[in-house]
Amino acid sequence: MILELIDEAVASGARQSRACITIGLSHRTVQRWRLQSGGQDHRHGPNTVPKNKLSEAERKRILQIANSPEYRDLSPKQIVPRLADQGQYVASESSFYRVLHAEGQLTHREPSQPRRHHKPIEYVAHRPCEVWTWDITYLRSAVQGRFFYLYLVVDIWSRKIVGWRVEHDESMNDSAELIAIICAELGIDPDGLVLHSDNGGPMKGSTMLATLQRLGIVSSFSRPHVSDDNPYSESLFRTLKYRPWYPKRPFGSIEEARAWVASFVTWYNEEHLHSSVRFVTPNDRHEGFDVEILAHRYKVYEAARKRRPERWSGNVRNWDRVQVVTLNPDSRSTDSEEVDAKAA
Repeated sequence: MILELIDEAVASGARQSRACITIGLSHRTVQRWRLQSGGQDHRHGPNTVPKNKLSEAERKRILQIANSPEYRDLSPKQIVPRLADQGQYVASESSFYRVLHAEGQLTHREPSQPRRHHKPIEYVAHRPCEVWTWDITYLRSAVQGRFFYLYLVVDIWSRKIVGWRVEHDESMNDSAELIAIICAELGIDPDGLVLHSDNGGPMKGSTMLATLQRLGIVSSFSRPHVSDDNPYSESLFRTLKYRPWYPKRPFGSIEEARAWVASFVTWYNEEHLHSSVRFVTPNDRHEGFDVEILAHRYKVYEAARKRRPERWSGNVRNWDRVQVVTLNPDSRSTDSEEVDAKAA
């Protein structure tokens, strides 16, 4: 069959040597096959049974020991030495592994199952103050090895920074206090609000969780070491640290750090045109002013198309309001503009 395939390839214009390489043979092997009765395989295999082959009784004995109450939670590397301590030798570790593998029993052998981290639940925001995400990032201080810590909370629907603070340490008490202060300042009922974060201590501390429970806030957490589960906060931190005016030198004091962050938050909320929400400022979208802004832009584009229709091959630019924003969507079929948090 192999020779027929090679002949077919050569007849189609391929070089025989290249055809042999593609099929995984050397050119010399094919030549030898053609000289030996057309390539028939004359090998008969071994005529004797290996002397070290396990008998059926020995295989059953291995399975009986590996599945016994005493050894069923142990690996072969633990079983064989324990048998030796009792004066028994049944088989080597490799033989145990081989037999268990053949029987489909070479899996996790401890009573506790390996921990599996499932993707976080999908949350969809249709208006402000439905889904928030937050995280903590480092700000360099003048003392090497010491940092200031920026706590930042963002509303994913409007992309507005709804609260922040800069502290000397990461603390669940500071985190809990920040969330309570934000809710009070915004004058909202936080019952049912979703707050998503990673798995750090300040996020999952007892004080923080107790505060969220008291306020009726639904807590959501990323998988360990998966930054993509918290894209809005991660994107916001990148925007913050890639600003042209971000200090190239460390902050001299915590007051200096707080002053800089305050100026950034003002710029971000009130001046920055966010690409994921049709290039309106987060504050305008949060307050609902974006409806009028986007309607005006549409009129401007329609008027321009009427003046010079030859310059337009289709509809004008899409200035429709983004109605929903999804955190950790279950599928990628959702409109990319509704879930994209990369361009903060």
